[in-house]
Amino acid sequence: MSPSVSVSQQEMEAVHKDERYDMRFPSYLGFWKRSVPGLEEQPRFDLYDEPHWKRKQQILNDHPEIADLYGYDTNTVWITLTTVVVQMGLAYLFGQILTDWNWTMVIVAYVVGGSFSTQIGIIFHEFTHNLCAATTLQNRWVGNFANIPLLVPLAQSFRRYHLEHHTYQGVYGYDPDLPLEWELRLIGNDPIKKFFWLIIYGVMYIGRGLAQQKQLSRWELYNWAWSIACDVVIYKFCGLRGVIYLVISVLLGFGLHPGAAHFIQEHYTFRDGQETYSYYGSGNYFWLNIGYHNEHHDFPLVPWTKLPEIKRIAPEYYDNLAYHTSWCAVLYMFITSSLLAPQSRVVRTLDAHRYARKNLKVPNPTEMKEISSEKTDFVARMKKAADMAMEKSRAHKIVCAE
Repeated sequence: MSPSVSVSQQEMEAVHKDERYDMRFPSYLGFWKRSVPGLEEQPRFDLYDEPHWKRKQQILNDHPEIADLYGYDTNTVWITLTTVVVQMGLAYLFGQILTDWNWTMVIVAYVVGGSFSTQIGIIFHEFTHNLCAATTLQNRWVGNFANIPLLVPLAQSFRRYHLEHHTYQGVYGYDPDLPLEWELRLIGNDPIKKFFWLIIYGVMYIGRGLAQQKQLSRWELYNWAWSIACDVVIYKFCGLRGVIYLVISVLLGFGLHPGAAHFIQEHYTFRDGQETYSYYGSGNYFWLNIGYHNEHHDFPLVPWTKLPEIKRIAPEYYDNLAYHTSWCAVLYMFITSSLLAPQSRVVRTLDAHRYARKNLKVPNPTEMKEISSEKTDFVARMKKAADMAMEKSRAHKIVCAE
């Protein structure tokens, strides 16, 4: 995505001139109003840095025991082994034995294979943060092994771009999770287009990484060599139909599938000021607590098995946040609601991110008390400015329509 707005150093200093500390404390929810399709055509712009690095500091000030949850969980290795073995077994079953069970193969590819494919994507998520094993090398090979049923070399590229997503959440040109400019223009707020966009969302996710045009890293090249070798073996033992089963599983699993709904759940804005959302539903039992997304962004060094413990230890930082309870409802709302579209994101420039990160500090408990009255006045002004910006957008849209 190329930025449609730029902010000078002077403008940033003018906005933050009254701030000695980041006034979003303690929740670090923004002061912005979410982008409304029909009134606006671009994501909402924010002049602050991504919130989770500061949320982590704030939460640890009150609950330092959360740091004891850092580490890894080798149970993920066994889950990886089971997932790959079962999925390859199904590829062999439909490739060499049930060779005329066409519709059954498609149904199983969606229900079972699609679920396992999204499970593998979540395993990528774990190995990326070194949460599966003791060393980075061991984690990388967990990722490579999990990559086998996906056929396309994705593991190491996912690691690279996902870490950038954490560091530069919402930053133009640096966060590969943001829709590209042409996606916003092409999809707009048309329910039919949004439906088909979700079907190919997995492909689009890869395309956003490629759009950054970065040279392949050494481990990405290893991933390519490994995947090609594995694909040859799969074709030899499972045949073309076995390969087709795996392809269908990947395309359906990363498309309009409940297990892939977390791509929309995580950062599409359903509420003013909040750019990350968790999901607290039954899908977490199978999909490795991937729904605990605020908890994960706040503490990416905590393995999936311990993410619910973060919320239990620090409920005051999570209970006041909006969250989802149904992934199917997320998909339905995104397609049918006129208030949700690919533009429903929060974005920031790299300069704005760096300026706020460097100059707006996290207050300690004593400082929070000292500036509490100052914060009340500041928040009121910021919310008034956000309301005025919305009115200007609405008036501009009406004038253009006339």
